[in-house]
Amino acid sequence: MPELPDYQSLMLPLLSLSADGPISLRAAVQKLGEQFGLTSEQMVQKLPSGQAIIYNRTGWAKTELVKACLVEHPVRGSFNITERGQALLREKPERLTRQFLMRYPEFKAYVEASQQRALTRDADTSDAATGDTTPLETAAQTPSERIDIAIAEIEAELLDDLLERIFAIENQTRRAAFFEDLVVELLTAMGYGKGLEGAGRRIGGTGDGGVDGVIHLDALGIDRVYIQAKCYDPSSSVPEREVRDFSGSLDTKKTTRGVFITTAKFSGPCKTYVESIQKPIILIDGRELARLMLRYNVGVREDRAVVIKRIDEDFFEA
Repeated sequence: MPELPDYQSLMLPLLSLSADGPISLRAAVQKLGEQFGLTSEQMVQKLPSGQAIIYNRTGWAKTELVKACLVEHPVRGSFNITERGQALLREKPERLTRQFLMRYPEFKAYVEASQQRALTRDADTSDAATGDTTPLETAAQTPSERIDIAIAEIEAELLDDLLERIFAIENQTRRAAFFEDLVVELLTAMGYGKGLEGAGRRIGGTGDGGVDGVIHLDALGIDRVYIQAKCYDPSSSVPEREVRDFSGSLDTKKTTRGVFITTAKFSGPCKTYVESIQKPIILIDGRELARLMLRYNVGVREDRAVVIKRIDEDFFEA
């Protein structure tokens, strides 16, 4: 299976397509997909933002060709080649890159303006003295992709930090109580017991009957979900017997639904066991716990909000 081309690899084929007359971005994406032999699955692969990757990369390739004055927008919703672009095709280049486009003063000015805030004074001096354009050559991702990658890196680090902060509570008794409160808050944040005041509560401690918390799903407390919360070393695995014991505790509570949440991992036998019984017991390990905390804003808060806007191609379609 061919790989999705990076946006610089799309520049030359896109320029060639524009030589046949005005073409819309959507039509260009389809033609490029055919040229590169992309599968239907690859054509709909999306960025975390929801936009198709191939559409995003083609859009950025077109943007940079426009900045280099190689293509233009003669009418709404389409673009075609310029005289400069035709002259470039006659040179029969093997590939177009950002470094190649730096030969055009308009593109060079565009790049310098977009990098001005990101570059330090030392970097500016160094680049001016050496003519070093290596970063342009290696910039295979579009700006949208670089943003998504940066967000993914930040979130991956945050997931580890969340579990570490739980274990930063040195007193084991306090840590266990904190963790039990945490999982109750998480489940209510996820919508369980929604609209009911005090729907979730911790009941861990001596004589807890083998459960650490409960969520009431209705005003009378008839429909309930019981919780088992185990704050174990993240590198360890929960023994199967503990899941079995929790299942037995649900019988004494006259309910069948339970959630077993831990900072550790679940062994294969644990997963096999819950799949073999009729009770709907959900297992949430440490990694999934951290993801849910991040998603439902438990233990985290918004640092900053950045709105990224893009051209509404449908608006400009003829």
